[in-house]
Amino acid sequence: MSTQPTSQNHIISTIAADMDAVNGVIRQRLHSEVALVNQIAEYIISAGGKRIRPVLVLLVANAYRYEGAAHHELAAVVEFIHTATLLHDDVVDESSLRRGRATANALFGNAASVLVGDFLYSRSFQMMVSLDNMRVMQILSDATNVIAEGEVLQLLNMHDPDVSEESYLKVIRSKTAKLFEAAAELGALVAGASDDQIAAAGEYGRSLGTAFQLIDDVLDYAGDAAEIGKNVGDDLREGKPTLPLIYLMEHGSEEQRQLVRSCIETGDEQHFDAVLAAITSSGALDYTRRAAVAQADRATAALANMPEGRHKESLLQLARFAVDRTH
Repeated sequence: MSTQPTSQNHIISTIAADMDAVNGVIRQRLHSEVALVNQIAEYIISAGGKRIRPVLVLLVANAYRYEGAAHHELAAVVEFIHTATLLHDDVVDESSLRRGRATANALFGNAASVLVGDFLYSRSFQMMVSLDNMRVMQILSDATNVIAEGEVLQLLNMHDPDVSEESYLKVIRSKTAKLFEAAAELGALVAGASDDQIAAAGEYGRSLGTAFQLIDDVLDYAGDAAEIGKNVGDDLREGKPTLPLIYLMEHGSEEQRQLVRSCIETGDEQHFDAVLAAITSSGALDYTRRAAVAQADRATAALANMPEGRHKESLLQLARFAVDRTH
């Protein structure tokens, strides 16, 4: 893996016109006769974010030389599904900060956030139907179902210090990596790629999504709150046993294990500094980074048979960005 950080802007420069088109679709499809729906949806979408999932749809479609415009609609659908999960996530997690701004639930209340999340889900399904492609419907309906299962699995893991690494990775694959996988598959599908090429694109997306989440886990303990745009230590406060904590529970001293067990069970962020010191000295962050790099390497390997070109190069750079980033 390269250690040279690659900016996301550089990666998506090859699809700038496509991203503009997707933003146009998003604005158009967000419109509702209900003012509060418009207000919250606009607030969420205008917050920006990395837009990695729509970028995946576009890069993969372009890599397979797609000439039409359906990939713009699909990219917007994927972003709507992602945004709906964020709205619901923040309510479940009682989060107050995302991307450096107040969350929708903090501003507009839980009820409005949940209901507008439902609007975004249902709007995304209207858009899917309009594309009139059963395989598209299958990929996206399966993905949304798996994501929902992942959310419930995570809920069951909350405040449970005995969660295994295998169980945690299953949550990541369901909750986060599945939509990355679907986005990459859709890009290949809409471009008329073969079943093997669609499957390889899915493997790339799944591995990339897992790498992204593992680095998010690292940044929750080693990041800068201003840079990552959320409260450092949120995972601990929410009682989430992420991989650094799971590693520490397995490899730390008895005293460290007792500290982490207590913090996960009670959501105790008062001892964040002590937990951070234990995580750092135990090598838990290095272990989690290595796991992320292994996933990024898998993503890279999955592109072996993709046609050469600048879009494939951007996908390779994205795998490096996933693990090199600081936010």
